[in-house]
Amino acid sequence: MTVLTAAPAPTGVTRAPRVTRVGPGTALWHALLLAWRGLLTFRHSPQLLYDAIALPIVGPILFGSIFGTAIAGSMEAYLPLMIPGVLVQIVLTSSVAVGVQLCEDIHSGVFDRFVALPIARSAPVAGALLAGTVRYLIAATTVVLVGFGMGYRPEHPGGFLAGAALVVCATTAISWLFAFIGATVARPAAVQGMCMLVLTFLGFASNALVPESAMPTWMRHVSDLNPVSYLVSAVRTLAAEGTLGADACWSLVASLAVVAVFAPLTVRTLRSR
Repeated sequence: MTVLTAAPAPTGVTRAPRVTRVGPGTALWHALLLAWRGLLTFRHSPQLLYDAIALPIVGPILFGSIFGTAIAGSMEAYLPLMIPGVLVQIVLTSSVAVGVQLCEDIHSGVFDRFVALPIARSAPVAGALLAGTVRYLIAATTVVLVGFGMGYRPEHPGGFLAGAALVVCATTAISWLFAFIGATVARPAAVQGMCMLVLTFLGFASNALVPESAMPTWMRHVSDLNPVSYLVSAVRTLAAEGTLGADACWSLVASLAVVAVFAPLTVRTLRSR
């Protein structure tokens, strides 16, 4: 008589998840590769650069025509005050696309493919920010050319160009804030609305378009605490004197603080999603 015995149940094997760790140099290389992917997106969809080309042309002409006579008596007298302020405002506005594009990648599933690859977790966001630097360079160059075309002649042209480079660097750092919004909010349209709300407050509650002496007392205190005001003042100082003042130092400190706070928050939020 044959006795049938049940086969022993297979023991479960617990495997630890594979964790890919990369060094800083490899993470930078991954970010550069994904930045190239962003540049190819601009090549295949050049309409994504329209706001970085059209707005820098329309903005200075519009603001100069509307506020020039009311604030400085003429548009020519208003240019030394307006061009540095419009330069900061328009380049900052171009950075909204970083958060919108990141949200679209998450919503469409592209970011899931990035996560499945053995790459640095910060590379997709850092690559998008590096690709966005091209937008900022285009916007800043266009504002500079339009300003000179309108008759703006800074005392130190080299200092003004250095101020434009400072604006591009500061905007790249501030883009981490909009990347965090893009990683947190579920819909691209909502991301754009929230980013524009932040930019409206930062841009108009500053000394970008009007002198602080013309503001109410409470608004003057807000402008004194606004990092955009320090950035605008730094560009004006570079254009007028050709030297880096305290405002430029505070702008750099504020930019580094934004990166230190929002870069880890963005990467952690993307991991949880």
